[in-house]
Amino acid sequence: MVAGALMFVASVIDPGEVVPEVGVGGLLAALLGWAAVLRPRVSLVGDDLELRQMLETVTIPLAAVEELVVRQVLAVRAGEARFTSSAVGRKRKALLRGGASVQTETEMTKPDVAPSYADFVEERIRQRLDDVRARTGVRPGSDEQVALAAGVRRVPAWSEIVLLAVTVLSLVLVIVL
Repeated sequence: MVAGALMFVASVIDPGEVVPEVGVGGLLAALLGWAAVLRPRVSLVGDDLELRQMLETVTIPLAAVEELVVRQVLAVRAGEARFTSSAVGRKRKALLRGGASVQTETEMTKPDVAPSYADFVEERIRQRLDDVRARTGVRPGSDEQVALAAGVRRVPAWSEIVLLAVTVLSLVLVIVL
């Protein structure tokens, strides 16, 4: 991302030394890197689970969550749909070695070893999920839970989509012209 941004800045500062294709290509690489690596996020907002992805944000009512698992990515099932987020995950090596949890029992009993970030996030979401279900009285597998799954909202990340589209169009124009 940094290299791409530097290529773009170099093409703007000294257009005679750096060809425009390199500058616009660098900008595209920086934008794609930002959208793929830095934008994804998992948040608990009120009674909702918010999964911010590369080009959209999905908001799921916590009581509608039927299944939640963290493997290489966070996967959530609500109703008939399955949603994933790359913001939280475990390394493949840790999954093969330790199953769902990265830490072994002896590591968990050591006072100086904290749970992994993925374990922490999964446990926190499960706690909030249980709290919301207890407060609202929604039971897993009930008709209420299925009805709540219809409340899942998808909002496109229009600013990122527009920036990427303009950058791709600019790159095509710079290459063709």
